[in-house]
Amino acid sequence: MSKPTIVVTGSSGQLGRELRDASVNLSEYQFIFATRQELPIEEPEQVRLVFQRYQPVYCINCAAYTAVDKAESERDRAFLVNAESVGIQSGTCQQFGTKLLHISTDYVFDGNSAVPLKETDPTGPINVYGASKLEGERLALLNNDDTLILRTSWVYSAYGNNFVKTMIRLMGERPSLNVINDQVGSPTYAADLARMILQIIAAGKFIPGIYHYSNEGEISWFDFASAIRDLTGSSCEIRPIPTSQYPTPARRPRFSLLDKTKIKSVYAAQIPFWRDSLEKCLSQMKKQEA
Repeated sequence: MSKPTIVVTGSSGQLGRELRDASVNLSEYQFIFATRQELPIEEPEQVRLVFQRYQPVYCINCAAYTAVDKAESERDRAFLVNAESVGIQSGTCQQFGTKLLHISTDYVFDGNSAVPLKETDPTGPINVYGASKLEGERLALLNNDDTLILRTSWVYSAYGNNFVKTMIRLMGERPSLNVINDQVGSPTYAADLARMILQIIAAGKFIPGIYHYSNEGEISWFDFASAIRDLTGSSCEIRPIPTSQYPTPARRPRFSLLDKTKIKSVYAAQIPFWRDSLEKCLSQMKKQEA
């Protein structure tokens, strides 16, 4: 008898690759890892054919347009990938009785809170990327009753391009760096997020709705950069600057710390502290270089 199937879309990204590594721990399922080239998520017929072929019990949607600044000038592209295609996947999930796990972002909030953000708090994105992700959430929940949305923040990994890798590269090139110290949140190691997703599936209870997940702790980008410097033994000087001194095409939320009470309560999530996870990621990067 064949194993039940899980389709992972956008599998070449940070989270998709971490899920591939972690999937060995959920051997009772067959995983189909589909890249954007193998499964163009914005084409309804292509999505339907894949679902028809594999009859997945779960679809984990890791595909996203994540170029936050570029999205300001590529609004249509951002909404196609982050919203329209999510609606297509969600509708196809409903048609085939598939449970959808969709990844969203802290950028659906406006950043004006002073306390950790709950799933029920009002949204109000301040950039195109956040608006496109919020519309994706709406369509996901609208088109499929069995949808679970995981909002996360500041994702990094040993794979792909991210803040950690950028900082390591720049620290090797420059004697000093200016890093923003008035945007607060918590980073998320994609390997931890991947394990959480598989834990939800393994739990045997699928409770649809929105959940928040990031690593524990509250830091600024400056704090994050300083920890990367300390843990890698760099001598680069890290200088704190306000957001006003580093203008970007897209505005960023000043405060996006996520309240994770719900996922701890429903799925008994054991969430690692951000610095411990950063150490693990840096160790993993060293292994890849060896």
